[in-house]
Amino acid sequence: MAKEFLGVGWKFPVKVDSRGNIAMSAYEEDIREAILIILKTAKGERLMRPDFGCGIHELVFSPINTATITLIEKSVREAITEWEPRVEILSIDVSTEEVDTGKLLISIEYRVRRTNNRFNLVYPFYLKEA
Repeated sequence: MAKEFLGVGWKFPVKVDSRGNIAMSAYEEDIREAILIILKTAKGERLMRPDFGCGIHELVFSPINTATITLIEKSVREAITEWEPRVEILSIDVSTEEVDTGKLLISIEYRVRRTNNRFNLVYPFYLKEA
């Protein structure tokens, strides 16, 4: 029963399987892909749902300082909390180890509410996108 609650959705990025059907993601994989979709979508990008997405894209070209890192953590937490009710955020950490390449690594630890399983995801965020 717990697995059914987690759901099934189209694989992201969208692919066709060996039988010619749309490939599907299920359960924890579907949740992980949903979180990535939230993080990769800038607010205002979706025409019919302009509030969907994450505010981190507004921080491209921002200086890399404590204020920016705090805003990134806040934006990620708010977006996932609002758009992915199947998880609880346990921690968010922004690493500046690869800042020389213009990349921050956003580590997200979350718990799937239905199964109580813990997962982590590292999302690379590029501050100097063109």
